Amino acid sequence: MIADFAMLPSAQQRAPALELRDITRAYEGGAEALVAVRHANLSIQRGDVVALVGPSGSGKSTLLNIAGFLDTPTSGSRWLEGIEIDDTPRTLEAVRRERIGFVFQNFNLVSVLSALENVELGLFMQRDKRKRREKARAMLAAVGLAAREKHRPGQLSGGEQQRVALARALAKEPAIVIADEPTANLDSANAHAVAELILATNASLGTAFLIASHDERLCAQLPRRIEMRDGVLHTQPETNRELVDICVA
Repeated sequence: MIADFAMLPSAQQRAPALELRDITRAYEGGAEALVAVRHANLSIQRGDVVALVGPSGSGKSTLLNIAGFLDTPTSGSRWLEGIEIDDTPRTLEAVRRERIGFVFQNFNLVSVLSALENVELGLFMQRDKRKRREKARAMLAAVGLAAREKHRPGQLSGGEQQRVALARALAKEPAIVIADEPTANLDSANAHAVAELILATNASLGTAFLIASHDERLCAQLPRRIEMRDGVLHTQPETNRELVDICVA
């Protein structure tokens, strides 16, 4: 079920931002089902920054979609801030709208809107237009784009567009931000800048991040990494060298 997250008791406020418990995702088709995720368990604490790594076809995207409540597991349970979330469409829509931030490889900004207006989209539940505008402006300033608020996406560099996308994701103060290959379309300098920005905003706001990436540049900067292979989640890879190899696979 969904609850008023702003009114959670203190014990629930201390709960992990996200928990996946014994998650399996199977797709029917052909002679037998394709199992994309097998009995995955994952706990992400408030303030964690987690890199999800693994070769193509390992199940990363499926797990990311389940963690972001975009897809429904075949079995297992999902907990957000200490509350078990049911799989009804209304509940899932509310969770995505209110408690999950998303950052994508292709930025997903609205081309006809300014940077400020794009950030405001993350605050559409805020009815007070003045407060919504103030919060969006503050988030743009936090990602270093105060001077670019009137620019449309086509007038911004790739790195600037991704910073706008990050500001939009963070504006609603989500429990966790789900990021899918956030540096894949950026050059080395901008990729490094985005990684540094994620770590800086995490340190200042305490927002948890789950980031799927093949980008070794990004993986090398993040403090916690987990691996997927053949649909199985391994939370304690043996060496950092193995992780780097996985990132660039």
